[in-house]
Amino acid sequence: MSNIIGKLFTFTSFGESHGKGIGGIVDGCPSGIELDEDFVQLELNRRRPGQSDISTPRKEGDKVEFLSGTFEGKTTGTPIAFVIWNENQHSSDYDHLKEVYRPSHADYTYQQKYGIRDHRGGGRSSARETASRVVAGAIAKLALRKLGIEITAFTSQVGHIAMPLNYESADLSFIENNAVRCPDRETAEKMIAYIKQLKAEGDSIGGIISCIIKGVPLGLGEPIFDKLQARLAQAMLSINATHGFDYGRGFEGVSLKGSEMNDPFVKVGDLVTTKTNNSGGIQGGISNGQDIYFRVLFKPVATIAKKQDTLDTHLNEVELEARGRHDPCVLPRAVPIVEAMAAMTLLDLYLTKGTPTP
Repeated sequence: MSNIIGKLFTFTSFGESHGKGIGGIVDGCPSGIELDEDFVQLELNRRRPGQSDISTPRKEGDKVEFLSGTFEGKTTGTPIAFVIWNENQHSSDYDHLKEVYRPSHADYTYQQKYGIRDHRGGGRSSARETASRVVAGAIAKLALRKLGIEITAFTSQVGHIAMPLNYESADLSFIENNAVRCPDRETAEKMIAYIKQLKAEGDSIGGIISCIIKGVPLGLGEPIFDKLQARLAQAMLSINATHGFDYGRGFEGVSLKGSEMNDPFVKVGDLVTTKTNNSGGIQGGISNGQDIYFRVLFKPVATIAKKQDTLDTHLNEVELEARGRHDPCVLPRAVPIVEAMAAMTLLDLYLTKGTPTP
């Protein structure tokens, strides 16, 4: 069951990085949604490798093929099955890892849990699996679009280089106009230069992706265990290399007083809103109608070209120098993944709320 997420809008993921293909099944999607395959493919293109000189040079077409659940370009309400065929695996690049535990990878834990592991790129633990999430998330985005809900993620920090702007004053139109997907031009240039430097050194770096969700209706999220922020956190922390999640003022709030952190209620016409949005659009685990704002922390990519000490499967001390084609920073390609997981989470909670389908 760990390969399934959602309650009413569900996504089941399958496939390995060096198998024939990866894919998924989306169930519970409302009928009558126009399945814009060009849009879905564009979302996949944002995630695929080889986009720039700060990502892996590996080339994957990442063409999605829908197998069921649509008729005359619209969803039918039945399961939507799709597949993305793997086209550019270099499995021989991983032969030297067959009996080696890579530092900070899933090699040892998978071996101990299952008694077997796929050393070719990590198999099921590979970030290649996230391409399927982007397809499912694109379908959810198409449904949310009819509700006026818009999701935008971007790179806000790489290593020590962080955007000086808050999201309200950021130029979100600039996100797709630079390789690192940062909306601040000056910061983006610094981030790109830093990633290139680390790539030349055979190293990697992590950072933070921020996400803004606009047009969220009041009332999404359930008390106690299905709070909106809890569901978002589960979705985000299921993404490879994620190590943290916060929303609103987040961990910054630890240094604020209650008088500084609280969001006073105000009346605008006949509507109730809040003067500030330190809560990130969520109060009591339920959306309050304000923009939802959260951040996801990604650790540095574990596979690096620098020599590292580790153990082999016979518990001998060995020195590992990884070969292959890897990202020095995962953040630019992770932006559409964050958006996809947010879209699936919101649509599922919208349907759970019992409101009419879009």
